Amino acid sequence: MPRVQLPATTPKRRAWNKGRIIGQKRPLLPKQVWAIRARLELAGNLRDLTLFNVAIDSKLRGCDLVRLKVKDLVSSERVRERVTIAQSKTGQPVQFELTENTRDSVTIWTNTPEMMRTEFMFPSRFHDRPHISTRQYGRLVRDWVTAIGLEHSGYGTHSLRRTKASEIYRKTGNLRAVQLLLGHRKVDSTVRYLGVELEDALSIAEKIDL
Repeated sequence: MPRVQLPATTPKRRAWNKGRIIGQKRPLLPKQVWAIRARLELAGNLRDLTLFNVAIDSKLRGCDLVRLKVKDLVSSERVRERVTIAQSKTGQPVQFELTENTRDSVTIWTNTPEMMRTEFMFPSRFHDRPHISTRQYGRLVRDWVTAIGLEHSGYGTHSLRRTKASEIYRKTGNLRAVQLLLGHRKVDSTVRYLGVELEDALSIAEKIDL
């Protein structure tokens, strides 16, 4: 009796995204920003407080945020109000502002003993790494949002990048301004990044009376 060759089968693998929330991470709301900031201040966690404040103001990708050097933010022992850096992803320069609250935290942090003779703003506690990694930054963000009762799967490092940009867009409707602040080459990228929908456009249009 001839043997029948059955078709090859492969074991069914569990989908990588099963049970996970995928897609864009939510920006933080102003009250959530203040809740995280207040917790970090009460805990006296200067490094994390400074990292959080700079992340919100700078709107930088995690890879650029963790590589910030002290000299990028501080000049002649004075914290800059405006900073320009080259983005690692595009090579293009991007500017951002540092608010008074953030400048204060940078000043205090950079004058702590552990920052003496340190090149990077957020040095790693591991001797083989000059600064914290993007993975470590991601874990910190998870801890921060969890601490104020948020579901960590809905938030990530891009939540902090999007937070101030989303608020600027919500208040002004100025996509071009947000595009420049995020360092996007095309406004289409900004539209997708912010998740701008027709409803948003109509809401802005309704406020304009000619």
